[in-house]
Amino acid sequence: MDHDTSHTSNKGTSDEIPSTAFATNLPTISEMRLWEPLPPLEPLLMVDEGWARTHSVLYSQPTSPFSDSQNFMNQSPRKRMRLPSFADAATNVTMQQHKVDREERAAILGKHAGYRGCTIWFTGLSGAGKTTISFALEKTLIQLGLPAYGLDGDNVRHGLCKNLGFSKHERTENIRRVAEVSKLFADMGIISLASFISPYRSDREEARRIHEEANIKFFEIYVDTPLEVCESRDPKNLYKKARAGEVKSFTGIDSAYEEPTNADLVLKAAFETEAECVQRVLQLLYEKQILPEQTMHDLCGSPVRQLFVPESEKTALLQVAAKEPEVELTTVDLQWLQVLAEGWATPLTGFMRERQYLQSLHYAQIFDLKKKCTLPGQEDAVEDPALVDNYPFYDNSISQSIPIVLPITDEVKEQLKVVNGSVGSAVSPDLVKRVKLTYNGQVVAIVEDPEVHPHRKKERVNRQFATSDVRHPTVRMIMESGDWLLGGDVKVLGKIKFNDGLDEYRLTPVELRKIFTEAKCDAVFAFQLRNPVHNGHALLMRDTREKLLKQYKNPMLLLHPLGGWTKDDDVPLPTRIEQHKAVMAEGILDPKWTVLAIFPSPMLYAGPTEVQWHARARLAAGVNTYIVGRDPAGIQDPDTGDFLYDPTHGAKVLTMTPGLPNLEIIPFRVAAYDKTTNSMAYFDEKRKDDFIFISGTKMRGFARDGVEPPQGFMAPKAWDVLSSYYRNKALQAAEAK
Repeated sequence: MDHDTSHTSNKGTSDEIPSTAFATNLPTISEMRLWEPLPPLEPLLMVDEGWARTHSVLYSQPTSPFSDSQNFMNQSPRKRMRLPSFADAATNVTMQQHKVDREERAAILGKHAGYRGCTIWFTGLSGAGKTTISFALEKTLIQLGLPAYGLDGDNVRHGLCKNLGFSKHERTENIRRVAEVSKLFADMGIISLASFISPYRSDREEARRIHEEANIKFFEIYVDTPLEVCESRDPKNLYKKARAGEVKSFTGIDSAYEEPTNADLVLKAAFETEAECVQRVLQLLYEKQILPEQTMHDLCGSPVRQLFVPESEKTALLQVAAKEPEVELTTVDLQWLQVLAEGWATPLTGFMRERQYLQSLHYAQIFDLKKKCTLPGQEDAVEDPALVDNYPFYDNSISQSIPIVLPITDEVKEQLKVVNGSVGSAVSPDLVKRVKLTYNGQVVAIVEDPEVHPHRKKERVNRQFATSDVRHPTVRMIMESGDWLLGGDVKVLGKIKFNDGLDEYRLTPVELRKIFTEAKCDAVFAFQLRNPVHNGHALLMRDTREKLLKQYKNPMLLLHPLGGWTKDDDVPLPTRIEQHKAVMAEGILDPKWTVLAIFPSPMLYAGPTEVQWHARARLAAGVNTYIVGRDPAGIQDPDTGDFLYDPTHGAKVLTMTPGLPNLEIIPFRVAAYDKTTNSMAYFDEKRKDDFIFISGTKMRGFARDGVEPPQGFMAPKAWDVLSSYYRNKALQAAEAK
């Protein structure tokens, strides 16, 4: 920021507003994950006019030393140079602190290939918000791995321009010097951010010319903040002093500011938050091909890949597939189709082909979206344009610990073969071009360019569940399914609904992102659960929000119960949703920062393997903090009754899982009923006798027998929902006898 005070004043202050004057603080990468994706970016530098004007110096131009040729070379070097006097230099400037340090700058040098140097020139009245925005932008760019530096007006006037005052001539020289320095920074590949009042249009045009002559990009950004807003932001009352005549030549009061007539971007900082302003500048840099694709992916997260067919294409697609064979889906198959269609498994194009299936099964990752799986020496076939998915794949890998596949029988496989010389699949020419997927006889999706590959079920379950014991409910389901897997690109004809009264909670990732954006949410944390919420769970969720409030303005909870298939003795989804609603209605979880929605995935009970999927899928909804429970996705060993998987391994594995970018893991803390406070509290080993552990079995027994749990264990209305379910279940069982 630069001060706009006369050289006759001996007091002054920074002209830029503090970050607290904005509606939100500096946007972080986590916060940016909720924005719509933008195109590419790189190195950065910030400059503010204030520094360059801090000191008032009057240039006296006596006779040139060259006119006194006699004895000129005998004079001292200092006399030959005739340096200007600093006797009248201004001291009314304040050093502005950057939001990044040298270590952070050094760590990202050379991270992104290619030259991306440029200058972004912020101009506007004192107090408009130039330096606040540019320093926030500087931090964001460096977080993205792009060298950047902010040149602030006050800072420059402590050194480079300390001998300049605020006359028109000196202001012009101030801008010229800064433009030349900024050009050098940009020339070496830095994105230079200059934040200067720079009131004269001709000076800004000269700064642009200096860059354009060197073939360096220059972007003028006008921070258009009304004068009355700037005055209200001034912490040192400089505007008030200017109006009282105590400060002379103050831009906007008794010195003109010439507004840009053709700025590259105009920011309305009086009405837009700091984060919104930074986002708009990043969008500009993307459009101007300064910001690389990878950084936008880092900034915004992967774009959600929905598999829905546009309404305008449905009729034609159904016509062309009218005579193609059908595959009837089970309910679990339909739930996986919903997962794929809504983008929870982005960037998958449909049920896994053999290539992605093997990547998932053996590596728990997806490395590419190529359609053909080949043997060594056959790699050329993979590069066939018809076999390459052009969807942008930004990461080296994406976590995908759970295969998403469609089992079919020998009989169905035979029906998919090409007949009568019709056009076959681009991947498997002996198969039909398209396959219709139906549910209850209704076409719900089309598979294009299908392939069929072996379903080696015993290998799959042993790798995925570490057991082939069919007493495990999901192992049994898989072992009873077909011996083949149908993969291919899926086009879904519409949003999948179950008409069970809960469809309003089946929100897609895109719909959830919109909700969070409209609520001005800057961080989303999720809690995965398939059980009722007691006050111990709520304690962890509230504590997580308190922790996030130290970094963010409005973190919000995605309360996201699993809504697909679960084993028979789990609490059914309708009861869980009603119980969760009661928890929110009683204020145990505040509805203002809690969004209740259904996660459509079926349950697998695969322990640490499955918990990676649960965390990875939530990234699509903009989640950046994930609470992992104790024994997540676990199940009992049928022989011993003990945990089949180590209950601590889920959290440990998540901290090491590749392909989960920028996801913070919050480990579950054990809560128990504290008899001394009559509430759920974190268990303290030092006073273990004060705690009661109420297991799921004990809780179900209380509910079934009409026994009230200890006060403070669960919200009363939420307990009523749960106990009513178990009482009715017990009555039904008694009647069945």
